[in-house]
Parts: sequence; structure tokens; C-alpha cells
Amino acid sequence: MMPIALSQLSPSPFPTGVQRLQEWGVIRALGADSATFLQGQLTNDVQSMGAGDVRLAAYCSAKGRMQASFVVARPAPNEFLLACSADLLPAVLKRLSMFVMRAQCKLTDASADLSVWGEVGGELASQAASLDAASGVHRLRLASVLGLARHLCLVPAGVVPEAPALPEGAWGWLEVGSAVPRVVAATAEAFVPQMVNLEVVGGVSFKKGCYPGQEVVARSQYRGTLKRRGALLAGDAALAPGQEVFHSADPGQPAGTVALSAQFGGRHLALVELKLAALEGGTLHLGSAEGAALSSVALPYEIPAEAP
Repeated sequence: MMPIALSQLSPSPFPTGVQRLQEWGVIRALGADSATFLQGQLTNDVQSMGAGDVRLAAYCSAKGRMQASFVVARPAPNEFLLACSADLLPAVLKRLSMFVMRAQCKLTDASADLSVWGEVGGELASQAASLDAASGVHRLRLASVLGLARHLCLVPAGVVPEAPALPEGAWGWLEVGSAVPRVVAATAEAFVPQMVNLEVVGGVSFKKGCYPGQEVVARSQYRGTLKRRGALLAGDAALAPGQEVFHSADPGQPAGTVALSAQFGGRHLALVELKLAALEGGTLHLGSAEGAALSSVALPYEIPAEAP
């Protein structure tokens, strides 16, 4: 199945601007032990982060399944900000807090203090220095898509960025197009990180110490070629996280699961956890083997042929 380029499905020029992201929330970790505590809970090395660094990470169950994914910032030595899906934040915050015990680390829901905005195309660049200094805005650099710079901006309550508004769906389209997974409530504990390419985009460290599910994640990496990966698919029907995708050659069982989806300009795009064999021939369909047809879209990065 020859993939098409994301640019073929996207308007040109693609709009730039900012958008308030109600679907995101923020957890704050504060205290002298915050770095060591998070180091023992997340898939990535956060202890070595400096001010201005941005890292992806996941919080896994003992079975190695992702309960949440984060964009992590470290604005101060004893403070971390973890941006994640708002619909699973309360449950994840509660579970993480159970393991703090005697550590000097206070975990709180900072969503009321920090709203989350998506910025496309550097629209806040001219304001960035003054905003960061005067208002405590944190601009977290994400992977560029379609040649456009993207930032996840954590903005103090009451501050409204002065920039053109993105049209509805534009941010989500680029987020899915980046093929960087974000766990939502519908997909919590559905995927081992490699099933949605989290280690490929830098969200897993195989050199750091232990964390929940670490043995499962490591085995998935080093046993040999992985059979399931994250793939971009497009179609004419709406897709939603948790929906199943079927392959024409094996109609009796699903070939994959939608991890994240977007709609923009009448088109639909999804990051799908998919059997790699399903991309080698035949056709893909949503919901059943007779469902809406789906087309393969090229990923913005290379997938290793086998584990290093």
C-alpha cells in the first residue's frame, strides 16, 4: 500500500495562529524530590532535563501499557510541568500520588492555573521574550509538521495570547500528522509504547533506571522485529480513538486501533496502532471489513526495521 504525503491532504498554505486546547491539562510536580520521583515513574530520563528542555514520556502500568503520555517541561530545578490529556488527568494524578509516599514531591492539577494553547508558525515569537518574562508563559517546542514550527504553550490564567486564531481542527490535524502519540481516556492501557512509536519520537529511554512496566517495554524493544506499529491513515469517515480498523484479508479480527484522530477541511486523519502486515497489501477499513476505506499516509519519520 503506497502511502500518500500529508501535504496532499492539507491546504497550502496551511493556516498559522494559536488555539486554546481544552482537551489538554497540566500536572505540576513540586519539591526537592520531584526529579527523582518522576525518574522512577516515567519512561524517559527527566532527571537530566535542564530549563528550556522539552521531553516526551509515558506513565505505564506494570504490564507496560501506557496509562498516560506527557509533554514534560522543567521550569525550575524542583518543578516539573506535565501536559497530558485532560480526560485522564484526574485518574493519573490520583494513581501517581499513591506512590509519592515520603518523597518531597507534591503533585497537583495545575490546569486552573495554566491553560494550554497550541501555537503554529511562531505566531508568538515576537512576544515570546516579554511574555515569558512578564507572565510566566512556557513555550514547549514540538516537532514541526508541514514545515511549520509548533509550540505547546502553558499560559497563566487570565493571559490571552495576542495572535490570530487557528481555524477549528487545524491544531489537531498537525498533532495527528506529527504521528506523536497522545494517550486519551479511550486508549488508556491499550498500547505498549512501541505500538505507537513512542520510542521512535524520543519518549523512551533504555538507559535510565527502572519504572513501572520497564521490563515489558525493554522486552518489546529487544526481542526482535516488532509486529505492530503506529501508522497514519486517512479516510472520508470520521474516526475516533478506540475504534477498530480491519484488513480485507482477515475480516474476522481487528488489525489495529485508532489512537488519535483529527478532522480538518472535510478530511479525516488518524494515528492508528496497526499490524505491520496490514500495510503490505489488501485494503483497510474502519469498524469492519465492509466499513469505510482508509488510505495510508506517510509518516514524518523512519521506523527502524528491527530493534537496535
